[in-house]
Amino acid sequence: MASHPHRISEFTVEPVFLERWSPRAFVPERIDDKTLFSLFEAARWAPSASNSQPWRFVYAHNGGKGWDELFGLLNPNNKRWAGQASVLVLILSKKMHARDGGEPAPLRNHSFDTGAAWASLAFQAHYSGLKTHAIGGFDREAARKVLGIPDHYNVEILVAAGRQGEPSALHSDFHDREKPNGRRPLRELTAEGEFTFSD
Repeated sequence: MASHPHRISEFTVEPVFLERWSPRAFVPERIDDKTLFSLFEAARWAPSASNSQPWRFVYAHNGGKGWDELFGLLNPNNKRWAGQASVLVLILSKKMHARDGGEPAPLRNHSFDTGAAWASLAFQAHYSGLKTHAIGGFDREAARKVLGIPDHYNVEILVAAGRQGEPSALHSDFHDREKPNGRRPLRELTAEGEFTFSD
């Protein structure tokens, strides 16, 4: 068993799995490209079926090229906090894959594999002293139009990244949520040999 001030695991895991969490408070300072690209490098080595590597990343530094376009995709509530992040990253997955030089065919696991890349990015950020927050509340269709994303790519998620700031910098609406959250017990997530889930 491992523990964190806000989290206790049922079985022993490495501390990083409890320490990594998704704050909304960020310090609006630039992340140098060497540090930023170490996150993408970690994501690059994630596992994928047939080594298809379907993940793609469109990023923008706060105030830099593409920032207004990515920030403009967020819903109003997320704009209230994400504007302090150092970087926004739009994560895409390629839905087709040409195996062994053949014709492109549907890649059924593109989102699953890209999730592994996102997790790798998030853990590398933690090791680098940064925080990340995945954002589902944004306009995916607008992303396609604004960025010219072809149909054979899936728009997965937006991620805010940067150094963690003080909760006091956030609107009071967010204060109660600015801490690591828990997880459902393993007994609700696992079943041996047959489907027994009730939800």
